[in-house]
Amino acid sequence: MAVRNWAAVAAVIVLGFAAAFAATAQTLAAGPAYTAKGELQFPADYRRWAYLSSGLDMSYRAGPAMPGMSQFDNVFVNPAAYDAFLQTGTWPDGTVMVLETRRGEQNGSINKAGRFQTERLGVEVHLKDTVRFKDSAGFAGGWAFVSFDGEGPGQLIPTTATCYACHEAHAAVDRTFVQFYPTLKPIAAAKGTFSAAYLAEEAAAKAPPAP
Repeated sequence: MAVRNWAAVAAVIVLGFAAAFAATAQTLAAGPAYTAKGELQFPADYRRWAYLSSGLDMSYRAGPAMPGMSQFDNVFVNPAAYDAFLQTGTWPDGTVMVLETRRGEQNGSINKAGRFQTERLGVEVHLKDTVRFKDSAGFAGGWAFVSFDGEGPGQLIPTTATCYACHEAHAAVDRTFVQFYPTLKPIAAAKGTFSAAYLAEEAAAKAPPAP
């Protein structure tokens, strides 16, 4: 009887671990989640998602950087979208990309050169949801930008913001800047999914200067 009871307890424990693992996997793979009001929920576990790249003091506009200010941009994407990209070279519906901005510091601990990341300054999400964000409403391809103030529900960025037009004109793959993601860029090249606009920009950048 005792052996039988221990076997039952062991079975319960195993099932519990399996359920916990399945729940974790579902959370990691999940696409966008919304509140009852239709607001995008903060992706609290994004730091466990697929890491794509980091940039330091990047700007898409000409001009000097903000004096005395340095920042890192870190990009993450939900695992299901990442896996799909590895297979197809493009992004599926339900893609959620997180841009996390952190302060860059120079003086700290034993550091003598370069910069390191410190506190988080902000979070912005770029997501693809063709059911919620329609082309007819200005969300080309179902892509939208959402900003977050803290970890509460996000604020949808209107389509009149420059980020929409910029991504439409310069994105390497499906309105995303894959050109800055070193592990995904070769996949897009192999799959032939680069946009015509990006290929034209690259050709122009590599062309010899006019005599």
